[in-house]
Amino acid sequence: MLVFLKIANLALLILFPIAWFAPLMRAGLLPLFGLSEISVISGLQSLWESDVFLALMVTGFALFAPYLKTIGLALVHFQLLGRVTLPALTYLGKLAMADIFLIALYIVVIKGVGFGKVETAWGLYMFTACILGSIIISMLTQRMDKPAAQID
Repeated sequence: MLVFLKIANLALLILFPIAWFAPLMRAGLLPLFGLSEISVISGLQSLWESDVFLALMVTGFALFAPYLKTIGLALVHFQLLGRVTLPALTYLGKLAMADIFLIALYIVVIKGVGFGKVETAWGLYMFTACILGSIIISMLTQRMDKPAAQID
């Protein structure tokens, strides 16, 4: 089981950057104009130009939190970092899930206004799967730490 967790976690080190550049949604102002693809990175580029504080927060949630958590879990799996850090690493993954909520909220708001057109793209599902996979890997890693009698 630990070998599977190690491989899955290391795969996330490759999958997260792909998800950051993958299209999260396609948006267009009016039906006459084409849809432009928006990714985590392109969204962050726009944010840095308009709202630096929000850009810092989203960069922390979308890029640093999940990637640091993945690196931390790899260090725990290879016994280079103590298992006492697992609760903090799990919390980092939950912070990253906040970013998925924000993206979903933006899509709902834009669709609700009816002014433009928004379509979700495959990158949103990939990014969500990476975050959820990271949370599951950390939960399973924590469960492996408990004696068999304590596991619910």
